[in-house]
Amino acid sequence: MSIFDSMLWKHHDVAMRMTVTLEKDVEQMLRDAMHRSRKSFTETLNAAVRAGLGAKPVRTGVPKFTIKARSLGLRSGIDLAGCNKLADDLEVDAFIDKNCRVRKKRRSCNPDVASG
Repeated sequence: MSIFDSMLWKHHDVAMRMTVTLEKDVEQMLRDAMHRSRKSFTETLNAAVRAGLGAKPVRTGVPKFTIKARSLGLRSGIDLAGCNKLADDLEVDAFIDKNCRVRKKRRSCNPDVASG
């Protein structure tokens, strides 16, 4: 078992300390939750107790991170068919280079020369 100390700040504006004894499996679950949420022991423990007792979780003042997407579209004058042809040409060149390295016994690595 583990013993953790926590500070509670809501009793007539006076700091109040409470000792909580946790079993090993509960301690590990709490540490995992602290790691996942990147919150302090007190915040994680309070959220777990609230969830266990059925209360709604308290929302922090930090707004949810969102990204505003916008359409980039294509610039005028860019031909997608040309891009596909370029990609095909580069793929063919890479294939030929790879085969030339593998088959050095061949007389010619020029794809225009027919081997027979």
